[in-house]
Amino acid sequence: MTSIAYSAVNIQISARSVPTPPRWFGELTLIVHHLRRQGVLAAIEEQVRLARRRFGHYDVIDFVALLFGYAISGERTLEAFYEQVQPWASAFMALFGRDRLPARCTLSRFLAALDQSAVGTLRTLFLDDLLARPLTTEQHPEGLSDRHGKHFLVFDVDGTREAARQRALPHTDEDRPAPVRRLRPLCAPGYTGRKRGEVVRTRTTVLQAHTHEWLASFGNAGNGQYRVELRQALACIQRYVQSAHLPTSCALVRLDGQYGTKAVLCDLTAFGYLTRGKDYRLLDQAAIQARLTLPADQQLTHPESGIVRTLYDCPDQPLDKSGEKRFRVIVATHPAGATKSRIGVTRDGVVYELFLTNLSPTAFTAADVVALYLHRGSFEPTLADEDQEQDPDRWCSQTAWGQEAWQIISQWVWNVRLELGHHLHPDPVRTTEFAPALQPTTPASPVPQGYGPACPSLPWKAGHFCGSDFPLQPDGTLRCPAGQVLTLQERRREASGTLRLVYGASIQSCRPCSLREQCQWEGHATKKPRQVSLLLHPLVIGPHPILWHDWSRRVYRRACIQLVRSQRLDVEIPPSFAPPPDPLPTTHSRAQRAHYRLTFPERLARNARPPTAGQVRLTLFGVPDSLAAFLACQSA
Repeated sequence: MTSIAYSAVNIQISARSVPTPPRWFGELTLIVHHLRRQGVLAAIEEQVRLARRRFGHYDVIDFVALLFGYAISGERTLEAFYEQVQPWASAFMALFGRDRLPARCTLSRFLAALDQSAVGTLRTLFLDDLLARPLTTEQHPEGLSDRHGKHFLVFDVDGTREAARQRALPHTDEDRPAPVRRLRPLCAPGYTGRKRGEVVRTRTTVLQAHTHEWLASFGNAGNGQYRVELRQALACIQRYVQSAHLPTSCALVRLDGQYGTKAVLCDLTAFGYLTRGKDYRLLDQAAIQARLTLPADQQLTHPESGIVRTLYDCPDQPLDKSGEKRFRVIVATHPAGATKSRIGVTRDGVVYELFLTNLSPTAFTAADVVALYLHRGSFEPTLADEDQEQDPDRWCSQTAWGQEAWQIISQWVWNVRLELGHHLHPDPVRTTEFAPALQPTTPASPVPQGYGPACPSLPWKAGHFCGSDFPLQPDGTLRCPAGQVLTLQERRREASGTLRLVYGASIQSCRPCSLREQCQWEGHATKKPRQVSLLLHPLVIGPHPILWHDWSRRVYRRACIQLVRSQRLDVEIPPSFAPPPDPLPTTHSRAQRAHYRLTFPERLARNARPPTAGQVRLTLFGVPDSLAAFLACQSA
């Protein structure tokens, strides 16, 4: 064996175990310190209460601390998280002002015991914390401005699905217990989409599209109760808009085709909404069919797929039987391809898509509405980021309320990361020209950006039939009072941009007609058939461009994640100065023996960190002075 006389490295080995803090412990320290300063942890301790018999040594805040740590760590399983946190259990619980770390089985029993009241209070505190600290003190810097300059806040409501695969049930003897599915209370058969599985769980999420903050999360087994969850989401959106001192009509809710029915739209009449329609029976209505026979309003080319959609705007359609509520239908058509289209309905080689909204035609053209809905695709990358960083759909509990509590905590961590990231990079809001301002229709540019409803020409002689007596039919013809057909004969664009459609009857129908005296100017002496004009007047569109004001989706959040993960972290845990336990037996009362008779403050105090435990000192490196001043942390 050859020995090296000189080496540039001196390696020493020790048998003493000195574990290294997890990479995520520094970020956990900053987030928990921030939540404690804002009073969030104290509010959870005081307001989230769970009445259990034999509650044990721990309280709700102990398990909430574990869920916060699990969400921040990014570990794939609770087992891996416990392996990382176990050597630092004392310092971890000290961040929350608690003493002992609950075991994994204790956490599972707590999640199984959660009820609707406790989870509802936790969800309320989550939204209260979001509304208490907006990302900027400026008034309405983020949002959407329409062509009249009106300000909107855009919210995306959509659901995610987590599919679960189950093992085959074993064939056992009759004297053995029946097999039980562990995910039976959590999941149910439903639409699995592209995911493999037998049962699914649906989660409806609410996102503010400009700040990329979560507002709420609602879960249900199977396909869920989408109308109930939508009403809950609208209540959260209403609170958010009211906190910004805006009317409810300034909230624009974007939904997918699952919500595209008249029954659902009746719940949205107080808000601005935009959704894809799924009830294609609307195409069979006479008013829609008649509009499809007229010239199209606009054409829209998708920049990525290259699909050219021809748009027909059908405003002021009745939403209910009374006709008091109205909505706007935009029909988009394009030629069918070789394969069946995944979206829309195909009729005679043409694919029809429906878009439903209540936005004004003069503030948003038909192309603006469709482009704004297709822009909803930016919600999918946000969900992908959430899956990659936190994966809130993974199974944390085998009960519905336990799983929902975990998903609320996961969204809470997302929002706090955004907040701290904005303090790291206080960038101004960015403005994007979503759609340029439109030039008014002139003789030099006679093509308008949409038409108003088709209106007949003015009456031209008293006592005679006028254009309103010739209604437009679904097949594109006009029907005269005598029941004869007038077909389209000429399209003429006038200098003002108005499109004149001239319809005419056949002379064979007009000559023997008994109503000829009321229909023709010259009565029986005329040799010409009756002609009627329909006028399509161009819409008076607002003069402003559509502007989108927002912040980056991932820069601020990932800046918070990566801030101290590669930096040094010193943890000093002093020895405990607690006196030795009293060897004499202690006399307990019956109320002390019966844990369920303890008051809530008594339960909270059972695992509180004693003052004799000493102060844990955490030293983080790489934290900028601006963030340290915001968090009110001491400088080393």
